[in-house]
Amino acid sequence: MAGGLFALLDDVAALARLAAASVDDVGAAAGRATTKAAGVVVDDTAVTPQYVHGVAAERELPMIRKIAWGSIRNKLLFILPAAMLLSQFLPWLLTPILMVGGSYLCYEGAEKIWGRIRGHEHHDVVLAGSGAEAEKQMVSGAVRTDFILSAEIMVIALNEVTDEPFLSRLVILVVVAIAITIAVYGVVGVIVKMDDVGLHLAGRRSAVAQKVGRSLVAAMPRLLKVISVVGTVAMLWVGGHIVLNGTHELGFDLLYDFVHHVEHDVEHAVESFGAVLGWLTNTVFSAIFGLALGLVLIAVLHVLPLPKKDHAAH
Repeated sequence: MAGGLFALLDDVAALARLAAASVDDVGAAAGRATTKAAGVVVDDTAVTPQYVHGVAAERELPMIRKIAWGSIRNKLLFILPAAMLLSQFLPWLLTPILMVGGSYLCYEGAEKIWGRIRGHEHHDVVLAGSGAEAEKQMVSGAVRTDFILSAEIMVIALNEVTDEPFLSRLVILVVVAIAITIAVYGVVGVIVKMDDVGLHLAGRRSAVAQKVGRSLVAAMPRLLKVISVVGTVAMLWVGGHIVLNGTHELGFDLLYDFVHHVEHDVEHAVESFGAVLGWLTNTVFSAIFGLALGLVLIAVLHVLPLPKKDHAAH
């Protein structure tokens, strides 16, 4: 009887260790997938604050909350089922779809840089109206834009876990969807309220509080500018890296091999920081390739006789 009890406890302990290992594996895979989607995440963070530009302060956080819920619905109810069906029945389509998404990122990043160079940079600002109907329209526009970005995030994440069992893939993508949404819209909430906090502190009696408050208000435009620049660079890096890896998987190895040979040469040339410098080398070359591809796409789209239309937000 005692022996059977101890055997049962051993089995329970073994199952607990297995479950813990599975949780660790899921967490590690979700972390890798989230890192790969960094470019789109930063761009999403840079775009969203502009949807509440000009909105009354008391309506900013409620609107962001509505957009965040819309983002969760996009990811879990629409994109996740499609991604799981794709990975289960048509996995060979994943690489071409990723390359299309990567090319789109390159195009978006290159378009922003080209706009700055020409002095015709477009700003993704939604004009704020008044009333519930205007707010509803702005939230709907933000959720539609989020759908494109969320689809890219989920497909990039899916590509990192295609070798996992079906259930593990499902859990990992759910974790990625929820974690990224919380992170993005949590940061967005902090950003859009930073100037309100600054104004509140600037009205305090304390000289230190006033100084901090004025600094926060002054830093807001610069912070948005930095996020926009980082988002643009990240789009070019991630998009270029996706397309380079895609060409390798499809059997076109020339550019891929060149970048990886340079990366390995840098790693071996510098012992102390070889891995870091090798990664930076790969990142720089991926971003350069992404910029070149994006400029080519801009040139092609400007040459093609496409119907002219107003530039939509993002």
